Formats: sequence, structure tokens, C-alpha cells
Amino acid sequence: MSKLYIVPTPIGNLEDMTFRAIRVLKEADLILAEDTRTSGKLLKHYEISTHMHSHHMHNEHKTIENLIGRLKGGETIALISDAGTPAISDPGFLLTRACVENNIEVDCLPGATAFVPALVNSGLPNDRFIFEGFLPEKKGRQTRYLFLAEETRTMIFYVSPHKLVKTLAEFVQYFGADRPVSISRELSKLHEETVRGSAEEVLKHYEAKPPKGEIVAVVGGKIFSKEIRKEQE
Repeated sequence: MSKLYIVPTPIGNLEDMTFRAIRVLKEADLILAEDTRTSGKLLKHYEISTHMHSHHMHNEHKTIENLIGRLKGGETIALISDAGTPAISDPGFLLTRACVENNIEVDCLPGATAFVPALVNSGLPNDRFIFEGFLPEKKGRQTRYLFLAEETRTMIFYVSPHKLVKTLAEFVQYFGADRPVSISRELSKLHEETVRGSAEEVLKHYEAKPPKGEIVAVVGGKIFSKEIRKEQE
């Protein structure tokens, strides 16, 4: 039977690839990759010779009809992104939705996702949380901050390294200088680090030491921050 597999790939350390993910990629008729050059290194490492097509945010609208046709014809397709789980701040949602609309089976394998280890590493409450991904670039950014300033759950953001200092300054502005923040950088890679502290403390750290690499920011919710202040008093 035809099926779309959503296959997570390592966010850094190649040893985080699962046995099942390797088997699915070897057995699929086609692999859809965000960047075939990046994914080519992973496939070569695991001796996977399945043919790849490029599938990214700039062409996914144009290729979906053809892919649905191939799936209806009985093919099995595996979707991967450059790192992590497809459709989580990466291409994948549109194709998945089209499969669901056409009664084509979708199977998402469990695997690497950057925000989960960042959340657990933060030491902030993780029984309830919200994933915000990347904040709007300009339009709607302030509105989103004003809304999130009242959020009581732990918040998770993806941040580009060249925008981290600006984002931390915004955390101070909209959430308060003493709001607890945890920054996880280069998760599972050689230079992995997690920096924890108040928004103001973490901002000063990265003003003095400009960051590089992939970054996940975890911010304590409003109620949790009040509880921390009471304990300190």
C-alpha cells in the first residue's frame, strides 16, 4: 500500500538516527529532502541509495499534485528535512494535509526534535508548555509579544543566532528583566551548551559572547516567574 512516511533525522549527532528510520529510507521508492546536498551526506553515511527529490518551502506548492499522483499510484514516499522532524518549523504540513484529504496513509516516525531536549534541559516546568517556533519578523511581532506576556505556560522559541541578542532584549522588554530564560545551543553537537538565568543575565552573557549555531530559547511562564520571585523574597 502507498504511504507517506515522515522521517525525523538527527539535529546534529548522526548516532541519533533510529534503526527504523534507516530501514524506511532504504525501502521507500522516493525520498523528499529539504536540501539534497545536506541530506546526501546523511544517506551516504548510512549507505542509503534511494533516489531523492528536492522538497522545500519554495517549491512544495508546485510539487504536491504530482506527489499525490505518485502515492495514489502505489509508491511509498519518505519525507525528511535538513534536521529534526519535518513540518516542525520545516516543510511537511502541506503534503501531509494533502495526503489526509486524499485518504493516503501518513506515518510519522518518532525521533529527533530540537525543542524537546531544550525544554527538559531548561529546568523550567514542562508539564504544560507552548511551542511558538520562529516569531514573526516584523508585522505582528509586537502583537505576539503582548499576547505572550500573559502566558502562564513555559514558552519555546526557535531563534536565529544573529537575532538572539535582539530577541533577548525583547524578552526583557515584554516579559521583564527577571523572567527565567534558558538558551540551548548546538544541541547534540560538539559545542552544545545551555545557558540559564534571568532574561537580563542571559542577554548580558550573549552581548559579551555572540552566539553561533542552532538555538532554542525556553522562557518561564508568568505565574512560574511570580512564584520564583516569592521564593527569593
